[in-house]
Amino acid sequence: MRIIDTIKHPAMMITIFQMNDKYQVKFEAGPMEQTFKFRVDDVGNLENLKKKITSEFIETTYFRFNDMFNSLKSI
Repeated sequence: MRIIDTIKHPAMMITIFQMNDKYQVKFEAGPMEQTFKFRVDDVGNLENLKKKITSEFIETTYFRFNDMFNSLKSI
């Protein structure tokens, strides 16, 4: 697996990896992470993948971290 790009965000680290026939987009915030996998056949190339990672997608992912953090705090 190799890093092929990053997406800048003020509160999260967003890294795009490529391995074999998949792209992985990894979001990290504090002790938590979320990874989304995309088949290369489905998205084509890196630019098409980045078009799918819209600001709305990033915002939804960011808000999901809040729910994850609350779950983590409750245990």
